[in-house]
Amino acid sequence: MPFDLKPFDVDVETTPYLDRDGDGRPDLAERDRWTLNFGPQHPATHTTLRIVLEIDGERVVRAVPHIGYLHSGFEKLAEHHDYNQYVCTCSRMNYISPISNDIAWHTAVEKLFGIDLTPRCKVVRTILAELGRIQDHLLCIGTAALDLGAFTAFLYGFNERERIYDIMDFISGQRFHPDYTRVGGTMMDLPDEKQFKQLVRKFIDEQVPPAVADIEGLLNRNRIFRDRTEGIGAISKDDAIAWSLSGPVARASGVRRDLRKDEPYLCYADNWDGQGSSAVKFKVPVAEGGDVYARYLVRLEELKQSISIIDQLIDDIPGGPMNVDDDGKVHLPDKASVYGSIEGLIQHFEIVMKNRGWQAPVAEVYGANETANGELGFYIVSDGGPFSWRASCRAPSYINYSVFSKLIEGHLLADVVAVLGSLNVIAAELDR
Repeated sequence: MPFDLKPFDVDVETTPYLDRDGDGRPDLAERDRWTLNFGPQHPATHTTLRIVLEIDGERVVRAVPHIGYLHSGFEKLAEHHDYNQYVCTCSRMNYISPISNDIAWHTAVEKLFGIDLTPRCKVVRTILAELGRIQDHLLCIGTAALDLGAFTAFLYGFNERERIYDIMDFISGQRFHPDYTRVGGTMMDLPDEKQFKQLVRKFIDEQVPPAVADIEGLLNRNRIFRDRTEGIGAISKDDAIAWSLSGPVARASGVRRDLRKDEPYLCYADNWDGQGSSAVKFKVPVAEGGDVYARYLVRLEELKQSISIIDQLIDDIPGGPMNVDDDGKVHLPDKASVYGSIEGLIQHFEIVMKNRGWQAPVAEVYGANETANGELGFYIVSDGGPFSWRASCRAPSYINYSVFSKLIEGHLLADVVAVLGSLNVIAAELDR
């Protein structure tokens, strides 16, 4: 049999809720219900997730999400890696848009150290953050459509994601995990600013807009797609707030919250360069349906808004240094200084080999960014040493996955893949 089906009265240990009268046997009205283990190895889960379903025919009566199949101890590693080294771990929590995790981690660290980035770094980070948002949404929309049979929509999105990988490879030398940010800046300046602008400009002008239009034309008024998504997995505004949802999942239910607007940072804030410059202009898409289709529409509109944000910044990247000048307290000296002067070499040695540069204050701090899935925050506790004493991640996928059991109750078995795809769960964020 392709599924793990068995009567509930066989496995009382995992389904004790069936015996409501306490006689040791399943209630009469529930003896025809079955358990179905959806995952952890199932193509529609996209990753190692497990959902224990109680089904009555084709109807889902109860769903119990399980995690722990991809545990890597990511948070524990923060106690053994310094504030730069840990960026390599952060990018692996969400491997769909890793650059967004890099930026979020160092946003929190820079809040701990009280560092204000240079205008050039703020612009570059904002551009990369929006590229990460596009990268994430394209895969989410494409795979969610793929689960419902729209294979062509998946190709439309996946092809353009490759362009973003090319850009990440250009700036960092790595396609999948760029690990580009550092405390107070980046690992290096843009290798060739003119070429970087050309790559990004071509992407937002010629490559991704036609793909978004193709996806809209294929899905927005597609009868099969709308029948499979409208009214499915709906959650109210009040419930979305009660469950602490954020990002497109919350905004699809009418929750008007976006950290780029409510707690602005980088170029989303006014006077971001200290010269009175205005924040980038964009709209926060909000829907009212709260169902799978509403979450799809919100992500689709966010793609367009991200393109607009990048368009406002890409031609006016400020000059000047990319990294802060902190006299070697936090940021590594540039390679020319390391290889060309004894002072630069000693400064590099002091930070890397002796960790003398990491004079973090004894404090605790929480910093968060608005990533593709919602509020990604890091809570850091510092004891003044070179490593964080404790670091915890507020992962949006973890919160979104917890509400799945509520969203799927009463729906058909075929709706499981539709609801799960609309949440865009990343297992490495669950099992961090």
